Amino acid sequence: MRYRLVIFDWDGTLMDSEARIVTSMQVAAREADWGELAAENVSNIIGLGLPEAIATLCPGIDAERAERLRDRYAFHFVQGDTTPMSFFPGVKAGLARLHARPGQRLAVATGKSRRGLDRIFRETGTGHWFHASRTADETLSKPHPRMLEELLVELGFDVGEVVMVGDTEYDLEMARTLGMDRVAVTYGVHAPQRLAASRPVFTAESALDLFDWLHT
Repeated sequence: MRYRLVIFDWDGTLMDSEARIVTSMQVAAREADWGELAAENVSNIIGLGLPEAIATLCPGIDAERAERLRDRYAFHFVQGDTTPMSFFPGVKAGLARLHARPGQRLAVATGKSRRGLDRIFRETGTGHWFHASRTADETLSKPHPRMLEELLVELGFDVGEVVMVGDTEYDLEMARTLGMDRVAVTYGVHAPQRLAASRPVFTAESALDLFDWLHT
């Protein structure tokens, strides 16, 4: 077993949700009278907690407008936007295989809210595969390493037994801060060169590559 605990980011690492996040945020910004947001800019903040994402996308936004933008984004992402979301090819089989391995533990560290993560767990029927999870509204947003620190304590692992898997520099940098091994996936939202700056121990070009490596 390469690592006793594997911690996954969700959006862009396990699930192909970029398109829905981008379109939901763009519509929400218009409805909150902020104006147009470039798709590239929205993609860049995927992985951050929603308040941090809005502050980055909309510098100087007042509290009232930010709250409206948050509410409209939540509405569109959950109900208003029908852009399909699915696991990347090979993810469900790879997770099932890891989960079945004796002694293997799996966790999620995500910029989603607890409500959002629990909803997607229910919709996909995958929540039982993960032994713990942390969301941005329960602790500090990435790239701060607090959510990783809390998962280590909850599950009782040392840093050297754990790897963080993600598609953004926010994922990789919070692991690097702790001296935790990190794996970059290049099929998500951040460019390979950007991920390489965090010195991952492995870079996967597909979910199939990722799970093959984790199983070796």
